[in-house]
Amino acid sequence: MADQIDFIHTLTWEDLPQKVRTQTHLNLLDVLGVGVAGSQTQTSAIICTHAHEDFGGTIPLMFDGRTSSPLGFALAAGMTIDSVDGHDGFNPAKGHIAAPMIPAAIAAAHEVGASGKQLLEAIVVGYEIGARTSMAQHATAPDYHTSGSWGAVAAAAAVSRLMGLDRETTRHALGIAEYHGPRSQMMRCIDFPTMVKDGAGWGSMCGISAARLAAKGFTGAPAITVEDASEYWTDLGTRWYCLEQYYKPYPVCRWAQAPMEGTMALQKAHDVTADQIAKIEVHTFHESVRLAMKRPQSGDEAQYSTSFPTAVAAVHGTVRPEHLEGDALFDPEILRLSDAMDMQESDHANEHFPAKRLARVALVLKDGTRHEGDWNEPRWDHTNPPTPQDLSDKFHGLTEPVFGKDRARALETAIMGLAETGLAPLTDQLFTPIKA
Repeated sequence: MADQIDFIHTLTWEDLPQKVRTQTHLNLLDVLGVGVAGSQTQTSAIICTHAHEDFGGTIPLMFDGRTSSPLGFALAAGMTIDSVDGHDGFNPAKGHIAAPMIPAAIAAAHEVGASGKQLLEAIVVGYEIGARTSMAQHATAPDYHTSGSWGAVAAAAAVSRLMGLDRETTRHALGIAEYHGPRSQMMRCIDFPTMVKDGAGWGSMCGISAARLAAKGFTGAPAITVEDASEYWTDLGTRWYCLEQYYKPYPVCRWAQAPMEGTMALQKAHDVTADQIAKIEVHTFHESVRLAMKRPQSGDEAQYSTSFPTAVAAVHGTVRPEHLEGDALFDPEILRLSDAMDMQESDHANEHFPAKRLARVALVLKDGTRHEGDWNEPRWDHTNPPTPQDLSDKFHGLTEPVFGKDRARALETAIMGLAETGLAPLTDQLFTPIKA
């Protein structure tokens, strides 16, 4: 346990490998770009109103402008980011570290007057504590819980560092966060997709609450995943899991993206247009098959489907947020292909999950021709990561349609210059509402 607490409070930006420093900026760019897109969702509108009305405070809500408490900011920002399923993730966790952790860190950094470098250090702490906590929880808990459950511990670690808590107080903060983290049932939301999503907002709120409670003397230690799972902590400070995140080219569940890539690859290889396809056959792992919403009625249902976004990809050659909302959900050609998808569970794919998300696709054409692909994975895994330019292009693709090129460029500049220019340029962008 000593090593974990020491790591939380003694890590310095200057001592980090250059790759870690570079990637931390890029990870923040990725998650906040998704947050800009998420600010346009109904989920964000509802949760921001709730945070403003029911969490009194003076911190402006992200991209909204109304005020709330640091807890309300973390809750609303976590849910806003999570409302568009395009943020980075961690394969062994079957979930996402940044979405519950970064909002709490930003709220705490603003409240304590941290520098940009101090926020970045806390984010690195959050990734490294979150990765190991997630693996320990998945190995010891019987249910598959949402990211907010162990994400609360990651958030508490980041906030404890920013608040400068002492060793024993930090220990209690981690324990409170683990105990009260939202151990919500992930597969229930897969089977019945709604706005609750991956628990990111609740985990973020829980993490910052835990640190603030511990600072007042509230006790809660030990965090079992931290103190009683030593096998997951031996490489802390030497292996950097913030370099082992995956990124999403498309704003839908990662489990759906191998079928999407397989379909588009076969179309390109054989010059097949969507109207020529009679059926799409997909062999993949159990959890992807469970994403069974063929005719989603909302954006949340569309993001937690395999067949619908694969059909979108077949028709449009990509999937963007606007393809998953409103009238786009009722496009007859997309619904035809979604209905015609045959999903089959594969032992081979199951054996490799969660380290890999495998799928194999076959296209059956209306004239009887059959094109079969090989096993493939989603793009932008950490073993074949996106370039910085890829992530910048993704960021601009998500942000420019919402608030234009100039503000997108200003937000990117504030994020990438955070270590040198400080926190204010970033919070100036985050706290300014998108709509008057």
